[in-house]
Amino acid sequence: MRVCRTISERSQFPTALTIGNFDGVHRGHQAMLARLKERARAQGLRACVLTFEPHPLELFAPQTAPTRLTSLREKLELLAAEGIECVQVSRFNRAYAGRSPQDFIEQVLLAGLGMRWLLIGDDFRFGARRAGDFALLQQASVRHGFGLEAMPTVAQDGVRVSSSAVRAALAAGRLAAAEALLGRPYSISGRVVHGDKLGRQLGYPTANVQLRHNRPPLSGIFAVRTLDGQGCTRYGAASLGLRPTVDDSGRAKLEVHLFDFAGDLYGQHLRIDFLHKIRDEEKFADLESLKARIGRDCEIAKEFLAANERA
Repeated sequence: MRVCRTISERSQFPTALTIGNFDGVHRGHQAMLARLKERARAQGLRACVLTFEPHPLELFAPQTAPTRLTSLREKLELLAAEGIECVQVSRFNRAYAGRSPQDFIEQVLLAGLGMRWLLIGDDFRFGARRAGDFALLQQASVRHGFGLEAMPTVAQDGVRVSSSAVRAALAAGRLAAAEALLGRPYSISGRVVHGDKLGRQLGYPTANVQLRHNRPPLSGIFAVRTLDGQGCTRYGAASLGLRPTVDDSGRAKLEVHLFDFAGDLYGQHLRIDFLHKIRDEEKFADLESLKARIGRDCEIAKEFLAANERA
């Protein structure tokens, strides 16, 4: 998959295009991408996605911006897995946000990205003060001769599939509901870095996975499955959160204790699939109480995995 971070004045190839943040690449996004690829094949176009970094709300309202489901790297990996040929990552800043809708259509979409067919969500707005909408795109499609389609809402078990719905399910610890909306278990990927080695001292060594953002959409203790860069799958128990017993930094950390593993993962890129929530975080009176609870958490995780993953 080709990833571009600048837009040329004139595209070298014609595209079928869709636009959005695609945070999480959930089932609604997947339906859009499938429709995009279908039309691209039918018209001999490249299937292309235009997305933004950072999320627009992180620019305009950073204190209330939603937590991210995926880092940019994770999003790109998921888009590649969906068979997208090209992703244009546009830096979202105030100058970009201030483009008029007409300039966005003519200079960015038509000239820069070679758009010949466009698919948007049913609530898509664009341009300065969000003045652009589907009606404006319809007028432009007649004037410039590009195809246009609006994607209807996708529902799962009666629930509108959206990034917000996934975040709500994860925050409530409803991992099965989140998985139904995503079409896969929720996961976090990152590089294994050195930690404070406390887990090793307690008898439960952990892989400390670097988080790209300080506000993950879920927290607690979980049964997990991991996948490393060599394609090796392992299982374990993970802690994701603020570690209130031993840490007052206020920064979230992801630590994974892998069962039946004694190797070195430092520097490797690890994906953690969250399969089952065991409990919320808890502050313990001392390290011995924490160690005893970790042991119980591991047993619960093993019981879940034996029944659901490793039977």
